[in-house]
Amino acid sequence: MKIVVCLKQVPDTKGGVQFNPDGTLNRAAMLAIMNPDDKAGLEAALRIKDECGAEVTVITMGLPKATDVLMEALAMGADKAILITDRVLGGADTWATSSTVAAGIKKLDYDLIITGRQAIDGDTAQVGPQISEHLDIPVISYAQDIKIDGDYVIVQRQFDDRYHVLKAKMPCLVTALGELAQPRYMTPGGIFDAVNADITVWSRADLTDLDDANIGLAGSPTKIAKASDKVRKGAGEKVTLDPKESVDYIMGKLNEKHII
Repeated sequence: MKIVVCLKQVPDTKGGVQFNPDGTLNRAAMLAIMNPDDKAGLEAALRIKDECGAEVTVITMGLPKATDVLMEALAMGADKAILITDRVLGGADTWATSSTVAAGIKKLDYDLIITGRQAIDGDTAQVGPQISEHLDIPVISYAQDIKIDGDYVIVQRQFDDRYHVLKAKMPCLVTALGELAQPRYMTPGGIFDAVNADITVWSRADLTDLDDANIGLAGSPTKIAKASDKVRKGAGEKVTLDPKESVDYIMGKLNEKHII
């Protein structure tokens, strides 16, 4: 069985974000981590490998420094790693990203593709389903549990306060929730092996099944009108009152805002 896990290196937003003049994220200037939903999907793939036997390949599109998340994945137990990187791919929206990643996956053998539900730097939840459309395979999103049954994948799909149980014949793509699985730690042996592992690097020239009209910033139908860091709260209104006056003041404000 062959499993492909799509990873994304995302900014560690705890340290703040920085933007380029065109409104895109300045990823090179920010600390980065493996996207949490993707990491849960990787853990699910590794558990399938442990239980059923599988070859796990991780793939990402990004800057050269995205090799960091690939090495982390190899140290966790992934077998192969692929980086798609090229200047012409920069600034891609979900359409351009999914087109590029799908073109890379077409070069691989796969039974199951796992992506995260969404990335914390975009929160669109679009790339996984778009990849499935490019590959013309079924997709099951919002997975909170994944099991393999022969040639089929059985998924608990989160839905409001319950879940659906869906079964699809592979090849199939599944998008993973962050709570799908608690990721394992890297092992010392895994870290040693990852440092010495060969990471396959593909440029635009290696992706033959890809239209230049669908890549990078120029091939992205989504345009950023404005981008900014998180809005910081103002100082607010400060008052000094005794307890009774404080209660009257708060009740008055709640009435004024039509909260009560």
